[in-house]
Amino acid sequence: MLEYMTEVQARKAICEIGDKMYNKGFVAANDGNISIKISEDTIIVTPTGVSKGGMPLDSLVKMKMDGTIMGKNKPSSEVKMHIRVYQLNKSVNSVVHAHPPASTAFAIARIPLDRPIMSESILTLGVVHVADYALPGTKEVPDSIEPYVNSHNAVLLANHGLLTWGDDITQAMYRMESAEQYCKIMIYLRQIGEPVEFSCNQVSDLIKIRENLGIEAGGVPPCDPNPVQKNDRTPEAELIEKITRQVLAQLK
Repeated sequence: MLEYMTEVQARKAICEIGDKMYNKGFVAANDGNISIKISEDTIIVTPTGVSKGGMPLDSLVKMKMDGTIMGKNKPSSEVKMHIRVYQLNKSVNSVVHAHPPASTAFAIARIPLDRPIMSESILTLGVVHVADYALPGTKEVPDSIEPYVNSHNAVLLANHGLLTWGDDITQAMYRMESAEQYCKIMIYLRQIGEPVEFSCNQVSDLIKIRENLGIEAGGVPPCDPNPVQKNDRTPEAELIEKITRQVLAQLK
C-alpha cells in the first residue's frame, strides 16, 4: 500500500528539492515546478511565478486533483501535466519539471535519449522520448505526455524541458539528474567520436536486472545484435583512419 507524506513533510521536501534544482542550474528565474501527492486526491505543488530556490513553506499550494485550490496562492499553470501523471499512473507519488541545460538542448533538437551506452541510465532511467510540442500552460501539454506516463519514467518536452516522475520525490529528482548526465556525456562523445553501444544481449541482461530491482517502466532502447567494437578494427583500418586525419589536418 502506498504511504503518503504528511503535508508538512511534503512542503519541506519540495523546498529542499527546489533549492537543489536551483543550485544545480536546472532552473532559472521562476522556471520549473514540483509536486507531491499527500493523499489519493490531494497534492502539494509549487506556486506560479516563484523561484524554486529559497521557497517559503507557506508559499506552496495545496489542491485537489479536480483543480480545487485550498488557500490563496495559485499553483503553477503547468500543474495540469502533474495531475495527468497522477491520474494515469497510480504508483507515482511525485513529479518534477525543470529546464536542465543539456536535457533541454536535446528537447529543442528533439533528440530522444535512447542510445544504449550506459548501464546506469538503462537501469534507473530508461528510454526518454520527446513528446509532441505543446503550448505551455495549455491542455495540449498533458495530452502530449500521456503516451509515456505508464510505460516510461521521464519525457522530454519539445522545445521546453524535462519532466520526470517516481515513487517519491527523491526518485523523481534522481531521474532528472540521470537524464542530464546522459545528455552531457552524449555531448562530450560528439566531440571525440561515436560511442560503442551495448549489444542486444547486453541490453537484455540490464533489463532483467532492472526488473529484479522492481522497476517495471523505462522501455527498451533500440540495439544492434552485433555492434562494432573499437578493438574489432584491423590494424589496416586504424592506419587508414590515422592517414585520413593527417590529410584532413593538412587541407585545413
